[in-house]
Amino acid sequence: MGSNLKLAESFYAAMGRGDIPFVVGLMHPEVTWNEAEGFVYADRNPYVGPDAVLAGVFARIGAEWDGFSAVTSEFVDGGETVVVFGRYRGTYKATGAKVDAQFVHTFKFRDGKIAHFQQHTDTAQFQNAVHLRAKA
Repeated sequence: MGSNLKLAESFYAAMGRGDIPFVVGLMHPEVTWNEAEGFVYADRNPYVGPDAVLAGVFARIGAEWDGFSAVTSEFVDGGETVVVFGRYRGTYKATGAKVDAQFVHTFKFRDGKIAHFQQHTDTAQFQNAVHLRAKA
């Protein structure tokens, strides 16, 4: 098992336990992070640097979703590039709408850190959850 694959696995383990400082520590100081086109948090793409990712993605997810998770099902070790398949689940607080969407994440590593991230997911599910009118 490659060291970058282990880093990717540790990223999801830390996310699962809510250890955001550990996750941020895995990022290269010049990380470039892209949410999927049309995704609810793609409005600030690309996020450059760990602080931008923390404020623009992770803090917003934490504030706006209940039970949000990224559950992995497969890791593909490509050396400097690691591809991860899985599912997002969670409930958007403002509307009560649930999502259960596939994702593919592509990580590129440099110097033992995440240098680039690209998300692919069912953006329509997220847009529908966010823009659904709250039930009366």
